[in-house]
Amino acid sequence: MTFWLTVAGMVAVTFGSRFAGLALKTQLPPFWVRFLHFVPIAVFAALVTPSLEGARGEAGIRLAAATLAALAAWRTRQLWVAIAVGMLVFWLLRVPF
Repeated sequence: MTFWLTVAGMVAVTFGSRFAGLALKTQLPPFWVRFLHFVPIAVFAALVTPSLEGARGEAGIRLAAATLAALAAWRTRQLWVAIAVGMLVFWLLRVPF
């Protein structure tokens, strides 16, 4: 019973906070718009950074791919481009010659 009350409480809080934001129909101040603009890249960096160490001696390959992905993100300002460049570089450097 306690589990379902907890789930119902989480649903109520989540729905309430989202609905309130949509129902008010007000514009966010410019500070919050700028702040929220950087949330996706911050989350992406937090997810990727711990895996840069790698296993089986792949730390150098992962670091090179991450560096080129960061440069691509800086130049294009597109997260999907950074992901694509990082994946491509990682796969190309990982292929045994």
